[in-house]
Amino acid sequence: MTDKTTPPTHDVDDLSAAVGGGHHAHPTQAYRIEVADETLQFRPVEISDPVPLGRQFLEAAGARPVEEFSLVALMPNGDFEDLRLDETFDIRGCGAERFIFFRTDRSFKFTIDGHQMEWGKAPISGAVLRRLANIQPSYALYLEVRGGQDREISPTDIIDLSKPGIERFITVLEQTTEGADGLPIRDREYLETHGIPYQFAVDGQTSGVVLNGMELPAGKYNHEKADVLIILPGGYPDACPDMFFLHPWIQLRESGRYPTAADVAHTFNGHQWQRWSRHSSDWRPGVDGLHTMVARFRRAVETAR
Repeated sequence: MTDKTTPPTHDVDDLSAAVGGGHHAHPTQAYRIEVADETLQFRPVEISDPVPLGRQFLEAAGARPVEEFSLVALMPNGDFEDLRLDETFDIRGCGAERFIFFRTDRSFKFTIDGHQMEWGKAPISGAVLRRLANIQPSYALYLEVRGGQDREISPTDIIDLSKPGIERFITVLEQTTEGADGLPIRDREYLETHGIPYQFAVDGQTSGVVLNGMELPAGKYNHEKADVLIILPGGYPDACPDMFFLHPWIQLRESGRYPTAADVAHTFNGHQWQRWSRHSSDWRPGVDGLHTMVARFRRAVETAR
């Protein structure tokens, strides 16, 4: 005999549990999803249609009038899938249980390795950032935190670009060994587009880049070319490299002596490099890089006495 005092069960399938359990949602009276606006504060809502339109998601989330909002599905790998108002989305088998809606009257600017980019939504995932900047798998992505600890961004992390200070991202080679290329993308692009051969090198805890066969002013020195070592300090490219080093050692042809402040040896990777003591505290994080150091080298060898 049925107990008529027991309320009927409201059959709801939690999509988050279904996805976490590795199976599709089963037919039911309602489906529980999570939605968030640009604050990225997710909350549960129920939707009865297993293949709803984009506008149905927005109506369930209380986003009205729906024509003023855009909607994306957050896929399990961190990708965003845009949903138009009259486009259907099968929530039973797509693997997405979280959706983000936002007003469409704003755009957000940020930089990755100094390259400015723009995104039409406040929320963005690590996966989308990596795809926008074509970041190679061997590089990790970090959100630069000024005055604090930089935060590594995984593909599934969601970043709110509307928050103050969310504007600069950098990439870092996850593991470096001698001979590997541990330079920021912007530096590598500069060297490659300017036809400058280079090697990334590590000596103990010190890393540097060697620019091979850099030309010297014609007739000024006893060599026409030299390799240039630039030691990269911790925190580079925000921190400024100090000085540069040449191999082989060069002398002024006219006097036969070493240039001023260029007569001290520095050992790196088994070589005795000629240290050029040229210092500057002027460094613009996010702007300066190896192109700055190459310009300093060229000016130094042109003006040395």
